[in-house]
Amino acid sequence: MSTKINQDEINGILWKACDTFRGTVDAAEYKNYILVMLFVKYISDVWQEHYEGLKEKFGDDEEMILRRMQRERFVLPTGCSFQNLYDQRNEANIGEIINIALEHIEETNKQKLSGVFRNIDFNSEANLGQTKDRNTRLKHLLEDFNDTRLDLRPSRVGNLDVIGNAYEYLIAKFAAGAGKKAGEFYTPAEVSELIAELVNPQAGERIADPACGSGSLLIKCGNQLLKNGIKDFALYGQEITGATWALAKMNMFLHGMDNARIEWGDTIRSPKLIEDDTTMKFEVVVANPPFSLDKWGHDDAANDPYKRFHRGLPPKSKGDYAFISHMIETTTQDSGRVGVVVPHGVLFRGSSEGKIRQQLIEENLLDAVIGLPSNLFYGTGIPAAVLIFRKDRNRSKVLSELSSGPTPPLPLSREGGKLPPPAKGEAGRGCCSSTPAATIRMLRTRIG
Repeated sequence: MSTKINQDEINGILWKACDTFRGTVDAAEYKNYILVMLFVKYISDVWQEHYEGLKEKFGDDEEMILRRMQRERFVLPTGCSFQNLYDQRNEANIGEIINIALEHIEETNKQKLSGVFRNIDFNSEANLGQTKDRNTRLKHLLEDFNDTRLDLRPSRVGNLDVIGNAYEYLIAKFAAGAGKKAGEFYTPAEVSELIAELVNPQAGERIADPACGSGSLLIKCGNQLLKNGIKDFALYGQEITGATWALAKMNMFLHGMDNARIEWGDTIRSPKLIEDDTTMKFEVVVANPPFSLDKWGHDDAANDPYKRFHRGLPPKSKGDYAFISHMIETTTQDSGRVGVVVPHGVLFRGSSEGKIRQQLIEENLLDAVIGLPSNLFYGTGIPAAVLIFRKDRNRSKVLSELSSGPTPPLPLSREGGKLPPPAKGEAGRGCCSSTPAATIRMLRTRIG
C-alpha cells in the first residue's frame, strides 16, 4: 500500500523541478510550464489509478472499462498521459509532442478545458531556447516530474487539498521571483485571508473577482465557506491575460471547485459576467486589481452601456476607481459587500477621483480603510490598503486602521473631507503582521 505524501514533501519536489528553468527562463514565463505539467501529471495519475481499479474489477472486459473511464472527471485520450510523454522524452520534437497531447486533452474535455492550453507553447524558441537547449530542458522537466515520490494518485495524496495547496505554493514562489510581473497573477495569502474574512461570504451567495489573476483570492473566499461545511456557493471571475486565466481555471480544478465560472477578457471594456443584458449581481465582490492602470478604457467608459461610472469617470492614466466603480455596481443592492486592494493614492488624489470618492462617502458605502504593511506585494513598495464597502451599512462612521508609518491624508468623509485618525493600540499597528488572526478577529468585531 502506498505511503501517504505530505505537503512539505510534495512542495519540495515540485520546487526542485523548477531548477530546469531557473536562471535561464524568466520566472513569469516558466511558471506556466511547471503548473501545466503539474496539472497533466495529476490528472494522469488519477486516471491510471482508476483504470487499474476497474481492471481489477472487470478483468479483460476492456469495453466495459473504457465505457466507465469515459465518465471520469477528466478523460485522457490515448497516448496523452504523462507517462506517454515521459516515454518520448528523448524525441527530437518533444515540444511539439507535448503541445499535441495538450490539444487532444483540451478537445476531449472541451466543456471544462476549452482554451486552457492555447496560451502555452512547449515548442517556443522565444521562451525555451533553440531546439537542442529546449529539448534538454523539456527532457529534464519530464524526468523531474517522473520522480517516484511525486506519485499523485488519490490513494497516496489522500485529499485534493494537498494538490491545490502545492499549486498555490508554487504560484507564491513564482511571484517572489517574478518582480513587478507578480502583481499580474498573485495576491499574498495574508491579504487574501484578510479580505475573505472581512467580506464574510455566506451560504447561497455568489462571489466574484473581476481581476482574478490565478484565482487565489476567490479560492480563499470559497475555503472560508468550506471550512464551515458550507458547499452552497458560486464563484465567478474574469481575467484579462490569457495565460493567467488558464492558471486560474486549473487552480479551481485542483481545489475541487469545478463549477467556478472564470471568463477571459477585459472587465472594464468588455465584462463577460452578464445576465439579462446587464452585469451580473453578486453578494460579494473582491479583487486586487492592477494599481493605477494606465489606458484602462476611459473612452469606452464614457459610453458604458451598463452605467457603471455614473459617479464620474476616473482619469485616463489611473484606473483604480474604474475597478472600484465596477465592483460596487455589480453587488446586490440589499447585502452587497466589496473588498478591494488599492494604492494609497486612491485615498487622497483629487480631481475626478476626489469627486467619485466623495460620492461614495455621501452614499454611506465605505465601511473601512485598512492599511497594509509596506513591501507586502512582490515587485512594488507602493503603500497599499484594503477598502471595504457595504450596501447595508447602518452607521456613518468609517473604520480606519492603518499600518505603522506615515499616515496619508484621507479626504473621505462628509465633515471637512477627512477620516478619523487610526485607532491607537494594537489595531494601529496594521494588518497582516505577526498576529494576522488576532487582527482579523479585531476587525471583524469592529466592522460587524
